[in-house]
Amino acid sequence: MHKFIEYRYFALILLVFMSFVGCKKKVEDQGQGQKTGNAKLDQLNAQIEKSPKNADLYYARAEQYFELEGFDEAIADLNKAISIDSSKVDYYHLLADAYMDYFKSFKALKTLETAVMRFPRRIPTLLKLSEFQMILQMHKESMKSIDQVLQIDPQNAEAFFMFGMNFKEMGDTARAINSFQTAVENDPELVDAWINLGQLHATLGNAIAGRYFETATRIDPKNIEALHARGYYQQSIGDLKGSLATFRKINRIDPKYAEGYFNAGLLLMDMDSIPAAYEKFDAAIKASPVHIQAFFYRGVAAEILGKKQQAKADYEQALKLAPDYTKAKEGLERVR
Repeated sequence: MHKFIEYRYFALILLVFMSFVGCKKKVEDQGQGQKTGNAKLDQLNAQIEKSPKNADLYYARAEQYFELEGFDEAIADLNKAISIDSSKVDYYHLLADAYMDYFKSFKALKTLETAVMRFPRRIPTLLKLSEFQMILQMHKESMKSIDQVLQIDPQNAEAFFMFGMNFKEMGDTARAINSFQTAVENDPELVDAWINLGQLHATLGNAIAGRYFETATRIDPKNIEALHARGYYQQSIGDLKGSLATFRKINRIDPKYAEGYFNAGLLLMDMDSIPAAYEKFDAAIKASPVHIQAFFYRGVAAEILGKKQQAKADYEQALKLAPDYTKAKEGLERVR
């Protein structure tokens, strides 16, 4: 649940937007009843042709389309599945996710409201509704949904976590900390709550923040979000070597995680290791070809190294992705 909250930042939205058109067209060109070149889709198409009233097959195909960002197709299949069998809560959850990722937040919200009406005591559905309401800044409604959870399960850690997220978004740090603290008291393994406690205490300048990040990474040593938060905190308190080691660990765990390379590059820049920083920004771009800042900082590194043509190309690419990027404009003027 919590990763959904965290991924809605500008860079990821831009990545989804830029890749969406190509992926969507590819799915449209394939068609639902033709050979697609995707083995799973071809198999499901054949199965649906033989069993057109099997709701689970439409749901399975919707999952495949969702992964391909073929949101129109996923939504059509999920609505078909629900029309055949409206008793499967997973159908509603995926349909809400498809609408949300397709920037149709109103329909996403209404889908979950319908699911709650059909399954009024199902805690995961109530929590998902509260999450979507919070994302849409409907904080009162989100907390009402959380209250419904606590009426069913008064010690539900996820509910207190969602209280914390709402208070955090509303700027009520004290109540957010209290809520996250209650969450970990009820579930000491709730990593995201430990991360948020660390972040909030770090904002307040409290040294105890480090202990919270350490707890999060001890509970789940391969949790990328926990490691990233710890690395960022180490950087903020001047522990550059410790931070660099953390970001390197992240990329050993997940070689495709662009932010690990990018942050390592920034640290190496601060440590005057420009060639090594250039390599990290290059790796970030390979992992995420629309990483605007990675292009800009690779340009900065190239400029320092005397590679003016490379710097020019990187600044130009950054500006293609973000035409109002002032620092990239200034960089381009320097190397012309």
